[in-house]
Amino acid sequence: MTHVIAVTGATGQVGRRVARGLAAAGPDTRPALRLLCRDPSRLPDLPDLPGAVKAPPAAYGDADAMRAAIDGADTLFLVSAHESADRVREHQSAVDAAVAAGVQRIVYLSFLGAAPDATFTFARDHWHTEQYIRATGLRHTFLRDSFYQAAFPAMTGEDGVMRGPGGDGRVSAVAHEDVADAAVAVLLGEGHDGATYDLTGGEALSLAEIAQELSRATGRTVTYVPETREEAYASRERYGAEAWEVAGWVSSYEAIANGEMAAVSDAVPRLTGHSAKTFAEYLEEHPRRYRHLVSGMGEGQRHG
Repeated sequence: MTHVIAVTGATGQVGRRVARGLAAAGPDTRPALRLLCRDPSRLPDLPDLPGAVKAPPAAYGDADAMRAAIDGADTLFLVSAHESADRVREHQSAVDAAVAAGVQRIVYLSFLGAAPDATFTFARDHWHTEQYIRATGLRHTFLRDSFYQAAFPAMTGEDGVMRGPGGDGRVSAVAHEDVADAAVAVLLGEGHDGATYDLTGGEALSLAEIAQELSRATGRTVTYVPETREEAYASRERYGAEAWEVAGWVSSYEAIANGEMAAVSDAVPRLTGHSAKTFAEYLEEHPRRYRHLVSGMGEGQRHG
């Protein structure tokens, strides 16, 4: 019987890499793929992905659509939904759809330090989702990734300043590529049922050190400015975001300050056979991620 894997978020940074990694497996191990997203027109061209089909459009909160999209798969790679006030409910709906469709295994992309009392509020969503998956009795594996390395250039303004209540804490940020490679290894391998893997980079840097690496990459001075919680909330008022979202932004820094993001795991090299990218390596390979920090510079700043 052909092994069929449903890949959610197949247009995203992790999901599309996982789809390509699975499709690149040898003919003896390559599974059939069902690629899921809300807008199938954005999915990659199928000739580049042997054995893949585009599933009907499905949002996590639409149980019937999700069941139809997953139908025929025995394994579900569940990428967490975009942050929202109802994210746990959306995850539960997707899990229910998987159970109804006859899925036998779920590999869930969770978050480092997921716990009911995690400082980072969004990490609590992941813990509740993990518990819901456990309760189904299905075979499962949890991949708890750290903050993505791509997040830190994005968190730095065009003024070259990263602000937040991160104190002197350290963070073991990880590259999307490394997370995807680890997921592919788990999806194609054996012996991962019931396992939880922390997927981190090979180092834990302070936010000041991350700013130094951004300075080296951009050729301009990038700095980290610590804030108090009150200052962090005040500096983000201009975005007009909902309270739950601002709490997530601020508590992400606070989790770093509290040491909850500092753990460095060997799971990426153990699963993939290659070392995890350093932040400096990531920046060298992805200059577009910090283009906004370079485009606003004058010539003297670029080359001085």
